[in-house]
Amino acid sequence: MSRDARWQALLELLVERGRLDVEEAAAELSVSAATIRRDFDQLAEQQMLVRTRGGAVVHGVSYELPLRYKTARHASEKQRIAKAVAGLVAPGEAVGLTGGTTTTEVARALAVRSDLASGSPALTIVTNALNIANELAVRPQFKIVLTGGVARPQSYELVGPLADGVLGQITLDVAVLGVVALDVTHGAAAADEAEAAINRLLCERAERVIVAADSSKLGQRAFARICAAESVDTLVTDVAVGGDMVRRFEEAGVQVVAV
Repeated sequence: MSRDARWQALLELLVERGRLDVEEAAAELSVSAATIRRDFDQLAEQQMLVRTRGGAVVHGVSYELPLRYKTARHASEKQRIAKAVAGLVAPGEAVGLTGGTTTTEVARALAVRSDLASGSPALTIVTNALNIANELAVRPQFKIVLTGGVARPQSYELVGPLADGVLGQITLDVAVLGVVALDVTHGAAAADEAEAAINRLLCERAERVIVAADSSKLGQRAFARICAAESVDTLVTDVAVGGDMVRRFEEAGVQVVAV
């Protein structure tokens, strides 16, 4: 196992459990305790965990795992969701994409659609996510509009009043949201209030709103609200979503697509 893969696995375990000791982590990853101690020390230097005697704990109560360490979580579900979301976008539309692992997969799914291989433009993509803009900028058939703002290293998203200024001047056919949580009562939410504010603006500028979220995020709450559930037109999720959950969203006026 490479160091990057090992760090990713360690951080995912830490977020899941809140605390890890050296021997436990070594057994989980089938490596030596000395390797885990070294990994914990190096991750602590990057302020990605807090070192304790014999182990590590998450970095604060509102710990947010950086995007580069979340790509493997629910990967197959996210790819299926992304393909389904991409299929809901019509050629020539203006599409808003928030940051996140699932929306990044949506961008990739749009990039390989054969009916979007040409056009002037085939799509207009508006995003505040640096990584999404970077991936799609090489597609000459797509018009890429990147908001201004200050970059958040956890998510590669631009936030703040510079981004607000751009979004206030445009209209969108569809906004595709990646969320930390979506609940019928509490709505769609993000971990960071600045990201939530930009995502909210994208929703307000769009004719329709699609949330792309795997089932682990449904029925959950997060710190910063983006919009009410009733503001979401379509939820695209995976087949592990429960029937009762589907019914509750549909009663709130949300179309649920499970893939």
